[in-house]
Amino acid sequence: MVEREKLEEIVGADNVVEDQAVLDSFAKDMSFVSPVKPDYVVKLRSTEDAQKLVRLARETRTPLVPVSSGPPHFRGDTVPSEGGAIMVDLSGMKKIIRVDRVNRTVMFEPGVTFGELISAAKAEKLRLNIPLMPRQTKSVTASMLEREPVVMPTYHWDIADPLQCVEIIFGTGDMFRTGAAAGPGSLEEQWAAGGGQVEAAGPSSASWYRVIGGSQGTMGIVTWSSARCEILPRLEEPYVVASPALDRIMEMVHWLIRLRIPNECFVVNKVNLAAMMATSFPDEYQEIKNNLSPWILFYNLAGYEYYPEQRVKVHEEDVKGIAQRAGVEPRRAAGKVSAFDLLRVSQSPSPEPYWKLRMKGACQEIFFIANFQGVARSIDAMYEMLAQVDYPATDLGVYIQPIVQGVNYHVEFDLFYDPASPWETARIRELLNRSVDRLVKCGAFFSRPYGELARQILNRDESTVHALRKVKGILDPDNIMNPGKLCF
Repeated sequence: MVEREKLEEIVGADNVVEDQAVLDSFAKDMSFVSPVKPDYVVKLRSTEDAQKLVRLARETRTPLVPVSSGPPHFRGDTVPSEGGAIMVDLSGMKKIIRVDRVNRTVMFEPGVTFGELISAAKAEKLRLNIPLMPRQTKSVTASMLEREPVVMPTYHWDIADPLQCVEIIFGTGDMFRTGAAAGPGSLEEQWAAGGGQVEAAGPSSASWYRVIGGSQGTMGIVTWSSARCEILPRLEEPYVVASPALDRIMEMVHWLIRLRIPNECFVVNKVNLAAMMATSFPDEYQEIKNNLSPWILFYNLAGYEYYPEQRVKVHEEDVKGIAQRAGVEPRRAAGKVSAFDLLRVSQSPSPEPYWKLRMKGACQEIFFIANFQGVARSIDAMYEMLAQVDYPATDLGVYIQPIVQGVNYHVEFDLFYDPASPWETARIRELLNRSVDRLVKCGAFFSRPYGELARQILNRDESTVHALRKVKGILDPDNIMNPGKLCF
């Protein structure tokens, strides 16, 4: 066990926390991962602090669990897997280091949240490509490292987008920078030369950030990151398409993305749309839901600095032909939900309380990547599994997000339940355990499993486990970085 005095030498006495209420708050989250209380919470202030802490942890064989987002946490990745751990709290590192409009890049520390970064980028007429209504306390860095899907698939060039560069302290204590940030020269010298901290593109470059993405803090501590931005539009015209038939919605999505027409573009069922838009439950939620078709496509047409009206008009004409072939009709509202209101919420963090907690107080997510044909198969399979555990199909939220310019789709099932009900909780837990094998048979690819499902999914392939062990052994030879969160 590491001594408190050693920690205080690194970060100062005020940044080492032993308060039992604080430790209890980090001992569990909204997942089904078994609670484990850490020994300390250490609040980092700089890259130097991180390096010193990792080196001390190596000497004392102390587990470190990085966390940069504020509560609530959902997936078990920030709950220690063993006793004696230190929570490495990065949420206070809130410096927005640089907003670079020329390179369309923002650079920031891990404690910066979406609301904070959206405002800073907007001041320079830039905008972020963000996930669907992230919670107010969500760290942008954590979201990108977790490869959460973003709502503008046209500008989603790679599965890791919009992440560009990171500075990371590996489990060895070594500092490493990825992409163009690696050099030549210091960051300041790169800025003076007109460079930005972007991904080093090209056939000979190595995308080292891929080793870190989805690793749940098991490789090291990221102390800053940079993200790709887009130009802020001058004109936006949002539309919704409602239909009882998912196949018609998906046909339209396919052509919209293939022709690179919209900015924001995603599909939700009426359960999720009502949960996103309602501010009171159950009355307003039911009123919105009862006036919606089963499936809703949202898309947004944008015009930029030059000829914005003409650009939008041309896209509107193109969309008319796509909609006619799909047998659907774009409108300005779906039931009581305005397309402009939906645009507003899709470009901002969720108001408090977080939208997935408003209906019943808790939500478990099942998400994976599927190809075009696999989307419908996996949804049909999920509804069959709901009947087997007696979960009401009318409470299942579905979110479909085209990713990487429509090459694949993020499919997410949101299971809302009352955490105070042992029966509902047990039913959801059974459904989570049952779902993997059935969905894999439908073509689901679980690219970032968490908690109890990580071992079940990753251990299906021996070569994957071997590769993970090898990389982990190089970057964290003493296994101090969030041990137990992969499949071993």
